[in-house]
Amino acid sequence: MSSERFDVLDGAVAPAENTRLFGHQQAEDFLARSYRSGKGHHAILIEGPEGVGKATLAFRFAKHVLTHPDPMQAPAEMADPDPNSLVSRQIASGASHNLLHLTRPVDEKTGKVKAAITVDEVRRAGKFFSQTSGTGNWRIVIVDPADDLNRNAANAILKILEEPPKRSLFLMLTHAPGKLLPTIRSRCLPLQLSPLAPAALRDAMAHLGFDPSGTDTQKALAGAEGSVSQALKLINYGGLDIITAFEAILAGQGPGVRREMHKLAEVLSAKDSDTIFDFFCERVGRHVMDEAHKAAQAGDIGRADRFARLSAAIVERIAVARGYNLDRKQTILSVLDELKAAA
Repeated sequence: MSSERFDVLDGAVAPAENTRLFGHQQAEDFLARSYRSGKGHHAILIEGPEGVGKATLAFRFAKHVLTHPDPMQAPAEMADPDPNSLVSRQIASGASHNLLHLTRPVDEKTGKVKAAITVDEVRRAGKFFSQTSGTGNWRIVIVDPADDLNRNAANAILKILEEPPKRSLFLMLTHAPGKLLPTIRSRCLPLQLSPLAPAALRDAMAHLGFDPSGTDTQKALAGAEGSVSQALKLINYGGLDIITAFEAILAGQGPGVRREMHKLAEVLSAKDSDTIFDFFCERVGRHVMDEAHKAAQAGDIGRADRFARLSAAIVERIAVARGYNLDRKQTILSVLDELKAAA
């Protein structure tokens, strides 16, 4: 069983189909040893920045468990999954009766992915467990990411975590564990994944077919902060150009800056620009907090406070624009105006 297939970035391999994982050997070894001991935790909270391999690790471990259902007979290390095995083919096609992937569903009316994982999705987990309770097989639920659970969905998943069915395994992914209910965190075993080291990120991009010696790839590797998804956005979604334009606007003066602001806003508000718009919003948020941090380090408390307040105001402005489907171009222009004024 699987949810609707979530969006995969251009150039990426869907985690359910990916046969390679880079940079997280220690986490893999921990999961394999823990499972083999027969004393593994029923819920694991895989933490780390977006794009470092959390979902790939989750599916990799799920395949390991389902391929070796008897922990005592399982190998002490995880091998690269065989894409032609029955377990891998069932999971990749969404036809596995032993795995449920919960992610944000697609709105049937708009055709777009909803803003949150809803309680109806979590109820599918209850149905999943009831339908498979007599098989004796492992039943695995991947929540991807748990950050997207709305309040009702979070409370519903909590009830299952409090009384987990036998031979059940929850793999909860999170980019920001602090946003989760403390009661959910307390019932999970945390497993922290760090940003990829430069060599691991280079290998991951080479696995996806990118030439590490290429100029754009080198720029992306330098600016991706250890994240494959960030590197892909920089290369395949125009992220490098967006950053260049953004920095020029912040540094520029005179009437020409206004024209550049409009050009950037038009690109970010074009049709099917959700990915690069989200990328831009992340970069803006990071820029504002960096400015607040630098001001605080320099002892300029007034400037630090101003940028901290601006950060909260921009987050709220973008959230309102998304929630009410307001004009994206105007939202971007307003954000850029506020940044120019603050600078």
